[in-house]
Amino acid sequence: MCYRDLKKDVKEQYGVTLTKIRAIGFSAMMHGYLAFDKAGELLVPFRTWRNTITEEAAAALTKEFSYNIPQRWSIAHLYQAMLNKEEHVKDIAFFTTLAGFIHWKLTGEKVLGVGDASGMFPIDSNTKDYDAAMLDKFDALAEPYGFDWSLRDILPKVLVAGENAGTLTAEGARLLDTDGELEAGIPVCPPEGDAGTGMAATNSVAVRTGNVSAGTSVFAMIVLEKALKNVHTEIDLVTTPSGEAVAMAHCNNCTSDLNAWVNLFEEFANSFGMKIDKNELFSVLYNKALEGDADCGGLLAYNYFSGEGITAFDEGRPLFARTPDAKFNLANFMRVHLFTALGALKDGLDILLKEEGVQIDKMYGHGGLFKTPVVGQRIMAAAIDTPVSVMETAGDDVIKVEIPTYLLKCIKKKTEIDTVVSAVDLAIEEFSLEFAKKLDEIKDFKTCQYAIVENYVIPELYHIDLDRIDFSPVKDLLSIRFCNGFDDSRFLKANLKSVKNHKDEFYACLYLIRMKDLPAKIEWLMNDF
Repeated sequence: MCYRDLKKDVKEQYGVTLTKIRAIGFSAMMHGYLAFDKAGELLVPFRTWRNTITEEAAAALTKEFSYNIPQRWSIAHLYQAMLNKEEHVKDIAFFTTLAGFIHWKLTGEKVLGVGDASGMFPIDSNTKDYDAAMLDKFDALAEPYGFDWSLRDILPKVLVAGENAGTLTAEGARLLDTDGELEAGIPVCPPEGDAGTGMAATNSVAVRTGNVSAGTSVFAMIVLEKALKNVHTEIDLVTTPSGEAVAMAHCNNCTSDLNAWVNLFEEFANSFGMKIDKNELFSVLYNKALEGDADCGGLLAYNYFSGEGITAFDEGRPLFARTPDAKFNLANFMRVHLFTALGALKDGLDILLKEEGVQIDKMYGHGGLFKTPVVGQRIMAAAIDTPVSVMETAGDDVIKVEIPTYLLKCIKKKTEIDTVVSAVDLAIEEFSLEFAKKLDEIKDFKTCQYAIVENYVIPELYHIDLDRIDFSPVKDLLSIRFCNGFDDSRFLKANLKSVKNHKDEFYACLYLIRMKDLPAKIEWLMNDF
């Protein structure tokens, strides 16, 4: 359905039938258990990360490996099936995650991105592959069962970001495009999980950066600069898409109960004939929480729609309670439900930040909880006692072009300019695709006065004469490309130049922005690095 809608949009907006794509990638929820036999047939129904039925196996593997194996991990599901003496286990030829399954069906390749793989079985960040010693330990546990497979045989191959993960097959193309117009041979990147997607989306893949994804479930991930001192059953150890170690506090429950209450308020309004925009309803109710008492007026709520491993609950029972003298009003009601959405997460982060002394330079928030400006950010920061930034997308206000690192000091020659043409084109393409339905805004962007903003990040203690860097040819290129050949670069002028020192990073970005939008976007531009 997603591809069908994409194809339809391209046809409607550009009059072009989609037949080729530069590259494809698939991401899906991590963990769970999809087991197949030699004929490629599914052996048992999909067991997801929310099937908290592997307590015995998870505890046994954690003890055996001296490494936390949560209940939702694929290896816990496999071992629990073995302990349960389930008939299908002897017939397993391959098992994988949801993203790995989709990738397999579309490319024929049984591979997995290292981040997603780290939610199946522990990864050695030095080798960027499954931990060899733990593989041996598992095979020793499985030996008495007499299976004709070893764990190495049935796990998907691990790949890091950028490695060849195959191409779209003719059969895969037909599965994506039932009209048969999509061509085979399109490169497909290693399939990743939602954790890796969140890291990439928030630019939280460097050491000492972190992100919080808050939606139906909630998890916080921090890229580690050194190994944890102890094993904690509340903490997952996964990796970035490039294989660096990440500590993750993952909770099964976040906004499901909160959303149910918002739906109740919507039903109440509809009963009076009031049709309220859902986004506006969320905004009003969330902002109301900021008016509540610091202690939520003595109200108490638990948001457990399902079991919660981090606090050792096997099943969910949403609960709201109050004492007769509690301050029961809308502000406190919304406030307590926003805070309880993050309650279990705080337990996990307290372990990392207070017991393990993990250091964070930047923490970003994303997901449904943060769609209402400020509110989710403030509640999250208060819950985890750590400043949280929300990555505001450039949206219809900014076109951003990242300049290749090695060109930062020498963008002068035509050959050097040519190397950033693809970056410029990609930025414009993404802008146009995302806002194709806002044709009035695109038209306005093509005729208004612009500012070009320069943003540099250079390593600490590094000095560079920024005045000698000449980006004017790239500015002209950006203007010409976006304006379909009309050179209005006479309107372009450098309005803001910001420089930041940050560890060993070295890059630059250019932003094309309407002059009328510049004042409102200054803060975002200054913090986008």
